[in-house]
Amino acid sequence: MARLLLVEDDETIGGALARSLTLHGHEVVWSQDGGAAVREGARASFDLVLLDLGLPDLDGIAVCRELRPALPDAVIVMLTARDEEMDVVLGLESGADDYLVKPVRLGELHARVRAHLRRAEAGGHQPPTELGDLVLDFASRRVTVNGGELHLRPREYDLLARLAANPGVAVSRDVLIAEVWDENWFGSTKTLDVHVASIRRQLAAAGSVRMPTIVTLRGHGYRLDPPA
Repeated sequence: MARLLLVEDDETIGGALARSLTLHGHEVVWSQDGGAAVREGARASFDLVLLDLGLPDLDGIAVCRELRPALPDAVIVMLTARDEEMDVVLGLESGADDYLVKPVRLGELHARVRAHLRRAEAGGHQPPTELGDLVLDFASRRVTVNGGELHLRPREYDLLARLAANPGVAVSRDVLIAEVWDENWFGSTKTLDVHVASIRRQLAAAGSVRMPTIVTLRGHGYRLDPPA
């Protein structure tokens, strides 16, 4: 059982999602506006957040920016009726890990929730991996550079960990989407590119010389090259 924060102002949609998630064994806290969601995130911990972008008080992207530092280890999944790519990109850059387009299909929702929660629990028995000054501790899901921690979002960590599992080996976009997000992914692969860009910014900001490099392989995917 996981603890979920559902942020949805529509009574019909929110009620249906809350009932369905509860029947699947999760504890659900339902907030019907952005302000209430921010307060819930500040006072309690959650494993996963389902966040509607079209809220009546605060914009969902603003709520996401507030929730991310308050819930650094939670997976944030946006619920959006907006089909423009820029809205999705803004949401991902504000701290979200994934998105679902309304009307939400319950089967896909539950599959996506299970996949995210399963990946959040994985990695506890793997030894740490060192790539130059970068260290990935799978048991604690921490990434450090010379002892200082990088505060990666859950899917950013999963993506970096997947690439770090085989340094110097090319990994296709399809494999990364399937293993880091969902093998039945229906959304835009722009999600992958946004997360890679964010990881690159954080690795560069760490200011270390002995760092791995994420290489773009056009038409294929990505590769993590260890430092020379």
